[in-house]
Amino acid sequence: MACLKADFKSRFADLQQKLSDLKASGKAAEIKQKQHDLNLLNNELITVKTRQEQYQAFIENSLNRKADIASKIISIKEETLVLQPKLEELKVQKLQQNDLLADKQEAFNELNEFVTIQSNAYNQENIRFHQQQNKVSGLIKDLDYRETQQESLDGRIKQNSTELEKVKIAIQENLQQTGNSDDDLLAMYEQKDELEKATQQAEQEYYEWRGNITLSENEITALRRKKDNAEIIENELKDERNNLKLELNALKERLSVEFNVDIQELPESEIAAGESEEEIREKTEKLKRQLDDFGAINPLAVEAYNEMNERYNFIKAQKKDLSEAKASLLATIQEIDDTAREKFMTSFVMVRENFIKVFRSLFNDEDSCDLILTDPAHPLESDIDIIAKPKGKRPLSINQLSGGEKTLTATAILFSLYLLKPAPFCIFDEVDAPLDDTNIDKFNNIIREFSKESQFIVISHNKRTIASTDIIYGVTMVEQGISRVVPVDLRQLVD
Repeated sequence: MACLKADFKSRFADLQQKLSDLKASGKAAEIKQKQHDLNLLNNELITVKTRQEQYQAFIENSLNRKADIASKIISIKEETLVLQPKLEELKVQKLQQNDLLADKQEAFNELNEFVTIQSNAYNQENIRFHQQQNKVSGLIKDLDYRETQQESLDGRIKQNSTELEKVKIAIQENLQQTGNSDDDLLAMYEQKDELEKATQQAEQEYYEWRGNITLSENEITALRRKKDNAEIIENELKDERNNLKLELNALKERLSVEFNVDIQELPESEIAAGESEEEIREKTEKLKRQLDDFGAINPLAVEAYNEMNERYNFIKAQKKDLSEAKASLLATIQEIDDTAREKFMTSFVMVRENFIKVFRSLFNDEDSCDLILTDPAHPLESDIDIIAKPKGKRPLSINQLSGGEKTLTATAILFSLYLLKPAPFCIFDEVDAPLDDTNIDKFNNIIREFSKESQFIVISHNKRTIASTDIIYGVTMVEQGISRVVPVDLRQLVD
């Protein structure tokens, strides 16, 4: 730099000399040209001086920085010597903490397995609890029915108790009357004894006269028997004939009604004239044999009938109770079905309205969608058709939509259910994977809108989704086999 400055000074001196020579020679044009060159050289000289000063300042600054860096290096070396023992101590503590962490991790794994086992046991017990609760509900209903029966029985017992009190009062009155009439009863017993004695005497006299009358009648009977023997035989035959006619008619009716015997086999109501006694006897014997074939009369039939009738009445009463219980159960089932149908239709209408609203917010206002029951007459057993028709498409089913459209439709259904009964938190696992940038922004907007009332945990690899979150949790592996969760709160960075 000093050489360059000396060169410029020598050139400047030469030019000054030439300028004075030119002035002396009187050449004006050359003087102006040389003056112009001289000005240029002055400018270059000023520029060089400026640069020299800048370089000088830079060198001084560099030297100062060098000195500062050297002092810092010395201080860092001194701090390194001081911190080296602490670093070794911290390394030892780190190793100890790693061992402790491994122990804690193993204990955590054991506790996690224990919690899993206990959770499974809890689930089983919870299922049993609900089963027992259902049984308790059935028993409560049965208990209500039994209490109703008990109330009716208590009423009958109360009525019977009232009647029993009335009967006891009547018995007491009878006993009082009996106590008052004991004296009259003794007098009556004395009169009875006297009357019995008189009756015995009268009976003795009666039997004596009766014996005499009997002897006289026997003698008269023996005399008449000889005289009227033929008439008696004739009358007996007539009576027997008439009796047989009556018995035959009775047997004919009984066999026809009770035993379903062919009436044509029985004799006619009028016996043909000229039948002999032997023919009549043969028919009579034939009828007796038929009656014997029917068997003897069961003397226990009435008792068996009463027993069967009692059992019939008991079964009839039980049937009536079962019919009433069945009617009550059917009424309860109908009431449950009506309530379930009403609540389902109310929830379905709300979900349908929310689905249309959320679907259009994710797509466009011109897009159409709907939820339709395939069997409106039986909503509880009906399937639900999901209708989603983005603008410009007329798919016959949801399977004809693209992956992103299916995802947005499923998200719309999810949030329509969420609006019906908001949950405290929701977890999405890479839901935004099939979405493009525009649809991801719509998805993020609706997540941000609903996050005012619930917490959302979104597992994602998309940069737009990650950028729109409040807190990011990343999983990193600092050492082999050891993972660590690293949280980043974006709200603090924004603030």
